[in-house]
Amino acid sequence: METDVVVVGAGLAGLAATAELAEAGKRVVLVEQEGEQSFGGQAFWSFGGLFLVDSPEQRRMGVRDSLELATQDWMGSAGFDREEDLWPKRWAEAYLDFAAGEKRSWLRQQGHRFFPVVGWAERGDGRADGHGNSVPRFHVTWGTGPGLVEPFERRVREGEARGLVTFAFRHRVDELVLTSGAVTGVRGRLLAPDDAPRGRATTRDETGDFEITAQAVIVTSGGIGGNHDLVRRAWPARLGTPPARMVAGVPAHVDGRMIGITEAAGGRVINPDRMWHYTEGLRNWDPIWENHGIRVLPGPSSLWLDARGRRLPAPFFPGFDTLGTLRHLMSTGYDYSWFVLTQKIIEKEFALSGSEQNPDLTGKDVRQVLGRVKKGAPGPVEAFKQHGEDFVVAATVEELVPRMNALVGDDLLDTGEVRRTIVARDNEIANSFSKDAQVTAIRGARNYRGDKLIRVATPHRLLDPKAGPLIAVRLNILTRKTLGGLETDLSARVLRSGGEPLAGVYAAGEVAGFGGGGMHGYNSLEGTFLGGCLFSGRTAGRAVAAAL
Repeated sequence: METDVVVVGAGLAGLAATAELAEAGKRVVLVEQEGEQSFGGQAFWSFGGLFLVDSPEQRRMGVRDSLELATQDWMGSAGFDREEDLWPKRWAEAYLDFAAGEKRSWLRQQGHRFFPVVGWAERGDGRADGHGNSVPRFHVTWGTGPGLVEPFERRVREGEARGLVTFAFRHRVDELVLTSGAVTGVRGRLLAPDDAPRGRATTRDETGDFEITAQAVIVTSGGIGGNHDLVRRAWPARLGTPPARMVAGVPAHVDGRMIGITEAAGGRVINPDRMWHYTEGLRNWDPIWENHGIRVLPGPSSLWLDARGRRLPAPFFPGFDTLGTLRHLMSTGYDYSWFVLTQKIIEKEFALSGSEQNPDLTGKDVRQVLGRVKKGAPGPVEAFKQHGEDFVVAATVEELVPRMNALVGDDLLDTGEVRRTIVARDNEIANSFSKDAQVTAIRGARNYRGDKLIRVATPHRLLDPKAGPLIAVRLNILTRKTLGGLETDLSARVLRSGGEPLAGVYAAGEVAGFGGGGMHGYNSLEGTFLGGCLFSGRTAGRAVAAAL
């Protein structure tokens, strides 16, 4: 087969690149090792959160933001400190301009819309010039992940209808074809058809070979989150010992194969030790893929204890500093921790990441969404409480702690110590003054009208029987994103180790660290992964179209 461009990977970055190419009149073969049921990749399963700066949604919620403040937050979080951070930093600057500029209008032109309440993710490590968002910037797509994928899938299918886009599903790329030092196509194996539902593991039975010749190849194949062996191999010493037990935030086919394949062809991989994994993972009681984990998107009120029942120190509160908390937990010698909370907290503060866990937003059901302000936990959250193996519910601490110990099969928790920790925290709720940094943070969060309306419970004592029952939630490490990857210049061209482009090959999305080989640096501000896929995919598509 011969074409103008091969795009490897039908996730969000691949769709964005393909849409731009087709609209520029280029012929594209979109290659994907999974079936058509996996169109949209991991974006389909996402909450659909996007990072925007100084948006109308922010202003309507009383949030004052600016490119200057966002740049301070991004650079304080990224902590760029390596020679190879030249292109990642340039990509970060370009992405910030995009997020503060045309990103919203570009999406709206395609029919995309946002839920009106802006979320405040990654509130930070407590330093003005350190990690974290100074203001709410997490804009949830109306329709969540499927709603974000839809405009780009529509554009790509329009390209197919015009004869410009050809889908090559169940085509697994094993090699980039090199001719005189330039990439001139791909070759690999055909995989047997498999109609397993989206996310389920599919057969790797091979039925033949294929080769596609092209003027350019764009690699948009995602990261390594589904391959826990690769995750552990890349795990940095600064985050402690890799966890022996993790839950999977992505399906197994998110395997990182194309990173190594592109590297073998001459591309340079940088910052492989930079990664983004969550500490608030739940084992899905109704799993879609093997070892399926769901992340709790927590409000700030739950009491966070390590495996031995010791309260996590500031600033490691729910929703504040993901990797700082991960580093601290790995230093305890255990790969799990606990939230202790009340029914009142779970009703207001527990959200679950993922399109399938938010049927009201995903289905664009206004009536259901309005139900979030009513008494009672959202249906998916209540289902996890009832059926999830990580949940323990009891009327008293004396009943709760033995059940927590029984869940993990160890007597690490002492009932008296856990009670003393809870009482000490509760004593700080008695008046409007407090030396407890988490209590202060809870009250500060409620100064934001969006948090007060639907996200942060009224401060109360955990042992207040009117707020009960008590709930304990075991939290697991959840694999998610690769922050490093293939080094690219601002045209998304993959670079060699000497800094010159590897002719004929481009990269976008997670395989390229969302741009440059790691535009997030060491930390994410959240809402930046999907946006990074869109920006880098669009950039790659436009750059290739202009070059051909």
